[in-house]
Amino acid sequence: MKFNNEEKTKLVNKVFSEVYQRYDLMNDIMSFGIHRIWKHDMIYWMRPQKNDKIIDVASGTGDLAKICSQRNNNQNQINCVEPNQEMFELGKKKLKNFKNISWHKASAEKLPFSNNIFDYYIISFGIRNVSNIDKTFKEAFRVLKSGGRLFCLEFSKVENEIVQKFYYQYFKIIPKIGKIVVGNDQPYKYLTKSIEKFYNQQELKEFIEKSGFSNVEFRNLSNGIAAIHTGWKL
Repeated sequence: MKFNNEEKTKLVNKVFSEVYQRYDLMNDIMSFGIHRIWKHDMIYWMRPQKNDKIIDVASGTGDLAKICSQRNNNQNQINCVEPNQEMFELGKKKLKNFKNISWHKASAEKLPFSNNIFDYYIISFGIRNVSNIDKTFKEAFRVLKSGGRLFCLEFSKVENEIVQKFYYQYFKIIPKIGKIVVGNDQPYKYLTKSIEKFYNQQELKEFIEKSGFSNVEFRNLSNGIAAIHTGWKL
């Protein structure tokens, strides 16, 4: 499954345009709802303070931004960035009552912000869908302040052999579930394949370090089904 950057951008956009209406439901089905716990885990590790300025990239329907905002009684300024028009409109509508959250339709590779302005850059289940991972992390580094911090939550590689066998068997039926819930199995064939082909924990750590981040580390979640990576701009 190799695409050039333009092909991948078009494919990912098409995938999310087809699934956006039931995106949250399918996430719950695919992860048995555990993705919500993982997102809370990331925000707990992050521990944003009141008035911190945050950018949430590949925001989807805005559930991570909502968790982050509610942690400090909606006193953080959060900028959601989402490239897909349908997801952008849905997320904006869902969070319309959060006056501290603004929405920007843009790609992760070209953010519409000046240098050195954010305290935190967060991205969840979006990094494997960008067309250029190097540019994405370099943009993250650019928009963060000195002392700012990146947090990236993404599906990763299972380390326990027993869990791994079960996990990949389950993968095979996800497109069938997608066919029932969404009416189309093709988007979920892409999404499961994108998870299988994505980098492992150490490889992703090296991409982040190569972009200039320091003290990069990661934590596995659920035996490595997902992982949180973090790094500092120093």
